[in-house]
Amino acid sequence: MTRVVRIHEYGDASVLRIDDVDVPAPAANEVQIKVKAIGINRAEVMFRSHAYLQDARFPSRLGYEASGVVEAVGSSVRGFVVGDAVSVIPSLDISDGGTYGELVNVQARLVVKHPQNLSYEDAAAVWMPYVTAWGALIEQAKLSRGEAVIISAASSSVGIAAFQIAKMVGATVIATTRTDAKRQALLDAGADHVVATEEEDLVAKVMEITDGNGVRVVFDPVGGPSFGPLTASMARGGILLEYGVLSAEPTPFPLFTVLSKSLTLKGYLYIEVVSDDAILERAKTFIMDGLVSGALKPLIARVFAFADIQDAHRFLESNEQIGKVVVTL
Repeated sequence: MTRVVRIHEYGDASVLRIDDVDVPAPAANEVQIKVKAIGINRAEVMFRSHAYLQDARFPSRLGYEASGVVEAVGSSVRGFVVGDAVSVIPSLDISDGGTYGELVNVQARLVVKHPQNLSYEDAAAVWMPYVTAWGALIEQAKLSRGEAVIISAASSSVGIAAFQIAKMVGATVIATTRTDAKRQALLDAGADHVVATEEEDLVAKVMEITDGNGVRVVFDPVGGPSFGPLTASMARGGILLEYGVLSAEPTPFPLFTVLSKSLTLKGYLYIEVVSDDAILERAKTFIMDGLVSGALKPLIARVFAFADIQDAHRFLESNEQIGKVVVTL
């Protein structure tokens, strides 16, 4: 029997239960991993509370990211052997296998031998944030040297990953956060500029930073009332990639601004990368190069023990973190 985290109903963090289950041998195209660390994501909090794009099938496992050691390989798998140190790229199904457990089976195409310079905690914090940020900024927006990008909800693990990817290609990072409390931490994490949107005029600050030109690229997981100021901060022909719905308030459509600036507003999900093998390979190459060189380095906010999985979720929901929340086994 293996310990795994499951939910038997929707609710707050208290519905997360550690159950003993039988984990089958890996399928032909799967790798079985003895988990050392798990990356915790906002998506899993939303899934647990019935606010996600996907419904649970109770009792449901959950979890997108993990790192560990190969325990067994399926009959058709090549390139992995027992004992390899690996990490997991999130699948298309949050409950398919689920990474919250001591032993998990993962499709081989979503398993990566992580660089030796990464700890298991670091490796568990890589693939959701970096794939998400890379797909938006590099694959879709074609962010390049000398450009500026607005990254909102900047203290999240995706926000920090986006900082590093933008800096890796020579772009200028304008991070947004609600108050001044996280300003210095965000600067320390790589932001070139920080705008506290509840205390400063976003549009005025961005125009000051960009000499009145605005930014071509915006990367936002919030929506809601901030949508107007974000689009007003953009340059003509810019693109705003919306990858979340963190705001509970309605998102007004800034029709005049979109028309007058010929803006592109695009809903974006990381599955656009993971569902296409060619794009996924480009993502792996870029991210692995950055990890090996040190240009990309996960920022760990806090580490919890497996038995404290409920507390890990509560901490993520507190919005106190800067970077990734990780659970170790």
